[in-house]
Amino acid sequence: MSVQFYVRTMLWLVLAGFSVASHASGILDLTIGMYRVQAEVAHTEPLRQRGLMHRKEMLAHQGMLFVFPERATHCMWMRNTFLPLAVAFIGEDGKIINVEEMEPQTETNHCAAKPARYALEMNRGWFKQRGFIAGTPIQGIERAPAPQ
Repeated sequence: MSVQFYVRTMLWLVLAGFSVASHASGILDLTIGMYRVQAEVAHTEPLRQRGLMHRKEMLAHQGMLFVFPERATHCMWMRNTFLPLAVAFIGEDGKIINVEEMEPQTETNHCAAKPARYALEMNRGWFKQRGFIAGTPIQGIERAPAPQ
């Protein structure tokens, strides 16, 4: 066997590993209008509690989707969160209920205007800059894992 064969095989294994790691880490591709979002999925209580705490940066097309076990007027806050964020509360139908802008490192509650099943956190201003308001549908949310 040649060295090139081993190098190609190792490269393939590394790339395959990254693909598996991305899937295993709970990344869900969402579409909002003409925009694609790569959302980390927080579907367990520990993941929902940690959220985006302690992060220093997040790319414009990345976010975090919170999957709640029940419809309720869920609230979010920014304790130990260094990034300025916006949160869209989303109904079971996959449509935005309301969007709230949030300041970093605060304990101010930002709540859904009516019972929500999901919340999507993006960088502050992301929804507003693109004109996404109440009623905007989010495609792909139906593939989110069941909450635990």
